[in-house]
Amino acid sequence: MGERKGTNKYYPPDYDPKYGGLNKFLGTHALRERARKIDKGIIIIRFEMPYNIWCDECKNHIGMGVRYNAEKTKVGMYYTTPVYEFKMKCHLCDNHFVIRADPANLDYIIISGARRQENRWDPTKNGQVVPETKEVQNRLFDDQMYKLEHGVEDKNTMELAKPQLVKLFNRNEDAWADCYTANQMLRAEFRRQNNELKNNETKDNVLLKKSSLDIPLLQEREEDKKIAALLSMKPMRSGEENLEQKRRKLLMQSSLPTANFSRKREATAVRYLKSDKLDLGIIKKKNKIVDDKQSTLGYDTMETKTNDNTLYNEKIDEENSCLSPTSRTKELNLEIKDQKCPIIGKTSLVGDYSSSTSDSD
Repeated sequence: MGERKGTNKYYPPDYDPKYGGLNKFLGTHALRERARKIDKGIIIIRFEMPYNIWCDECKNHIGMGVRYNAEKTKVGMYYTTPVYEFKMKCHLCDNHFVIRADPANLDYIIISGARRQENRWDPTKNGQVVPETKEVQNRLFDDQMYKLEHGVEDKNTMELAKPQLVKLFNRNEDAWADCYTANQMLRAEFRRQNNELKNNETKDNVLLKKSSLDIPLLQEREEDKKIAALLSMKPMRSGEENLEQKRRKLLMQSSLPTANFSRKREATAVRYLKSDKLDLGIIKKKNKIVDDKQSTLGYDTMETKTNDNTLYNEKIDEENSCLSPTSRTKELNLEIKDQKCPIIGKTSLVGDYSSSTSDSD
């Protein structure tokens, strides 16, 4: 295999060894197309995503290990270690994201175009076994007393965690003692969840169709129900808004009494005007001399009033629909005055200053 590497290289007849190699002689680079931006300090490499991210443009999830053709650029130095920056295009949209190496923390930092899915935590807080650092490993190898002390600490930690580990082990053994029953329970639970998802999807589609919306609906939670209940119990207007509304209503209200005229007030006024006894402090007295002709005709004042009142009520019902409250009230007053007191003989109006309640002598 070693001799094939040398024989497979073709050297043209005009090759001059003073150039030092075929690439320099032909004016090419060993990386070929990946070095097309070498004059700008950029080379094209295959970059593997170090962790899970979300694209800021299309909001799609990109998993750890996905590879891209990235532009590698040197942007600085951390002591003697170069700091590189990688620019790549999202394979699901036209967005570009930039990731920079962080030698100080042995990590990568997203500069722009994406956001990281946070899966970082302190392993010592959840009881995980943390690997020893190089300093501790070297000290354990060189210092036997430190190794003995470290072993005692490990044994104490084991004794503290042993009851919980035994409890978890026994629970696992009890749960999977009968594999058939456990499998049956799991499948029943999966079917129930699947039916719930289908029902929720049907309800969401009905709501979206009714509202003419084309947006994804999130799953309903108990917190959302509580917040919606609080919003429904909240008054539409605050106390200050109610006071402001009342103040505006008073300012817009007319000062004339006819502005508040209603059918109820109209009926009350008509009953008051049609009543026989008006407490005005004025009584009607007839003269003793009355025409004999009028008395012989049998003119009955009460019958005339009754007939006139009936005709008057019918006339009022016909004109109610076409008259405004103000004009209707004025006409009622004029007609009642004309029909209320027909002149029969000679009469006179005299102020009644006596304490008696009689209407006539």
